[in-house]
Amino acid sequence: MNYWEDPGPGYGVLPARAAVRSDAPRLSLNGQWRFKLSPSVVETGFEAVDFDDSEWDWLPVPSSWQLHGHGSPAYTNQKYPFPVDPPYVPDENPTGDHRLVFELPDAWNGPTVLRFDGVDSCARVWLNGVELGVTRGSRLPAEFAVGDVLRPGRNVLAVRVHQWSSGSYLEDQDMWWLPGIFRDVTLISRPVDSMDADVFVHADYADGAGVLRVESSPGAVVRIPSLDVEVPCGETVTIPGVEPWSAEVPRLYDAVVELPGERVSLRIGFRTVDIVDGVLRVNGRRIVFHGVNRHEHDPVFGRAVPVERMREELLVMKRHNINAIRTSHYPPDSRLLELCDELGFWVMDECDYETHGFFLLDWRGNPADDPRFLDASLDRMRRTVERDKNHPCVVMWSLGNEAGVGSNLTAMAAWTRDRDPSRPVHYEGDLSCADVDVYSRMYASHAEVEAIGKRAEKPLEDPALDARRRAMPFVLCEYSHAGGNGPGGLPEYEELFDRYERCQGGFLWEWMEHGILRADGSYGYGGDFGEELHDGTYVLDGLVFPDLRPQPVLAEVHKVYEPVRLSVVDDMLTITNRYDVLDTSHLRLQWDVADEGIVAVRGTLDLPVISAGDSATVQLPQLPVQNRERWLTIRAVLVHDTPWAPAGHEVAFTQTHLAPHSPAPTPASAPAPHLRGQRLNRELVDLGPGRFDGRTGRLVRLSGWGIEHVPLELWRAPTQHDARTWDATTLDRKTRWANAGLDRLRYRTVSVEPTADGLTVVTMVGAAATDARVLTTYRWTTDGHRLTADVDVEPLGEWSVPWARLGVTFGVPAGFQTMTWFGLGPGQAYPDSRSAARIGRHTRTIDDLQVPYLYPQENGARGDVRWAELSGSAGKLRLAGDPHLAVTVRRWTIADLAAAEHPADLRPGDRVWITLDALQHGLGSPTSGAPILPPHDLQPQQHSFRFSLGS
Repeated sequence: MNYWEDPGPGYGVLPARAAVRSDAPRLSLNGQWRFKLSPSVVETGFEAVDFDDSEWDWLPVPSSWQLHGHGSPAYTNQKYPFPVDPPYVPDENPTGDHRLVFELPDAWNGPTVLRFDGVDSCARVWLNGVELGVTRGSRLPAEFAVGDVLRPGRNVLAVRVHQWSSGSYLEDQDMWWLPGIFRDVTLISRPVDSMDADVFVHADYADGAGVLRVESSPGAVVRIPSLDVEVPCGETVTIPGVEPWSAEVPRLYDAVVELPGERVSLRIGFRTVDIVDGVLRVNGRRIVFHGVNRHEHDPVFGRAVPVERMREELLVMKRHNINAIRTSHYPPDSRLLELCDELGFWVMDECDYETHGFFLLDWRGNPADDPRFLDASLDRMRRTVERDKNHPCVVMWSLGNEAGVGSNLTAMAAWTRDRDPSRPVHYEGDLSCADVDVYSRMYASHAEVEAIGKRAEKPLEDPALDARRRAMPFVLCEYSHAGGNGPGGLPEYEELFDRYERCQGGFLWEWMEHGILRADGSYGYGGDFGEELHDGTYVLDGLVFPDLRPQPVLAEVHKVYEPVRLSVVDDMLTITNRYDVLDTSHLRLQWDVADEGIVAVRGTLDLPVISAGDSATVQLPQLPVQNRERWLTIRAVLVHDTPWAPAGHEVAFTQTHLAPHSPAPTPASAPAPHLRGQRLNRELVDLGPGRFDGRTGRLVRLSGWGIEHVPLELWRAPTQHDARTWDATTLDRKTRWANAGLDRLRYRTVSVEPTADGLTVVTMVGAAATDARVLTTYRWTTDGHRLTADVDVEPLGEWSVPWARLGVTFGVPAGFQTMTWFGLGPGQAYPDSRSAARIGRHTRTIDDLQVPYLYPQENGARGDVRWAELSGSAGKLRLAGDPHLAVTVRRWTIADLAAAEHPADLRPGDRVWITLDALQHGLGSPTSGAPILPPHDLQPQQHSFRFSLGS
């Protein structure tokens, strides 16, 4: 058997140990290496010291070689991109040979280890022509002893990396396949007496005191200067007055462990994780995960993520009220965990383990239940736990993801619990929860989460297992699948987390879109690189774009995850502290009152100090009577700068409509004139500033502008969620809408009749091959300056699909550049994703109204618009809804948007297209199985609405 196909963990690798910072001499081997890629394994003798590699390319290490012009990336979600025949892989196995010549410093001496922090997927290593061993487990470190072969002066390191190996069967995560040496390579000199030393920090917290025990080599001593602690390793010491570590108050104590000949630096956080009465607690308090699933990805460097980018990711998370990370689906770069310790995040640390492709085979031959893979399975879990065990941010170990069930997972859980009983064990793939400490699910619907919260979920067949699971805390390890425009339904999940003690939050899928930057400046997704097998846009599923710019849904997350809930009833403000630990002393309250979007008065409110979990009320200021639409906005902001945001950063907000205390006076005015539609001839009808086609009843001119008029819209450019469904027996919305012909409606004019006060137009709307149709009646009137349409819609025939929208579209000249509106903003708002939007007066360019999703789709609607004004070289056009409408303005048609596959496919034309929606279908998250909630499922219905147009 070839070594890369051996199902074991490899050979020659030293026992796993913690990732620590020490004063041992280190030599980074990162930099430019010689590199050659072969389409299959070819024996070349490249490991020889005198091998001539002068004709080879240069490649930076760390890197993913496909992002440096060697081969192409490939994206799959479940499917293995090779025949499933474990542990074997095809002969066509891209193999990258790496060579580095380096000089050892003169002062270097003593035993040395060579450390690889991450190599995908299998590496064979030689130093000075001597084989050191083979490592598998891509996202895990491997160390080799090299003291006997390391030479003074010139040394030659050779590494052969195989894209496919037996380890690939355990690494079928939803991500790009990107082989290479993608994390640091380092030489570390270690004294003889500490060569095999490890450090394991046990730092608990209880009753205001820390309980510390550090395991290490005999004779080692731990010192914490700020706590005046100095004790031998192995002894337990209680330290009064310790401040506990939490994600909200990440208190760390600098410590050192003195080993013979080596000094290890640590940052210790005291905290205790336990489960009591079915509730997961940290330091005795229930916590709620407001989390995200995070892959490691950089659009330029692939898996070789710079530490500066890691920090920026975490800062963006903190600023949006995200407090937890699941390291989907492998241990991250260990520097990320250092940052999580420092900035404060709850972390579920996941093993590099997934066999998802076997799901497509009904789990036949699953390595998770194959004895041949037992050692490799245990090795991966061992290396995860040993590397990361000293991080206080890690509050839960996860065995892996979507690997079915099997004896190897049971063994991994048993080993983990024995090695580190201080943290719960997680795994979602076994619904019996036989090997874990928390009940975890993916994408459970709101109704199912509520049943679980009540401990009324569907029982297991085994009464003992059922009772055990029913007593566990519940976590959604993945929920509310992002991807393009969506998801919807986040507030309803959050309400369940608040209502049921057992439901302790979850981790949104997922943090970042995995687009890869291409030479033309666009981002590629599955299929853009010539893959034989791929899963298309499914890799575009994040809350932020690949360059970390927030997508609109991140503002929704910020609002839903608010750690302080503000609500107004009458003249009282209620503040509910939803933090796990913090009181409210770090916040202040600011308020303003705006009349029709223009701020009239502002001020501050005294915020009492409210403990975590408690509430208080504050009297609101008295305000004068007014007769315009008035809104009160209250914001909770940071008092002082923090490591993650400046003073004044908004943590939470609420808005309340302030009705006048007495009816607003009605200004005296003459009745608005009603002008009869004047038929100029058989083909044209004039009404005030408008001109209509006398045959079709469509508006063709307004205030001198040529107009294109689509009298009824029922379709939208499908979102990524519209195009997917979790249930294989159910068609997705995109397909159902296409089958029903919503994208190819035809219009039959029933009548165009001038009336005593205007013009009435009746149209029948339907699609070929169906009797489902809509009778639409327009009653146009005018005051001489503006047109007003009263629209009645009545569905006829048999409708079997919901509508995407109910609206009307107008094409106006391209000379309009800017829109100012009074309604929800500044970002987009849809029926089930609008919590973050606030009523106000907003201004954006038409280009800035668009959301540049990497896969073009429905976007940019501004909800609850009372009025809007378009301006530019074409003049001014004012729109209004009664009481309000959703407004979408674009430089391309809905059909153009639906046909585009990348943003560059969208090119402005000679029109600006305005869609006024009376009703819209929600966004939902059907990609992952959570059905759209009924209030936002737009079923065909009789409806009336009004809008007006004028200059």
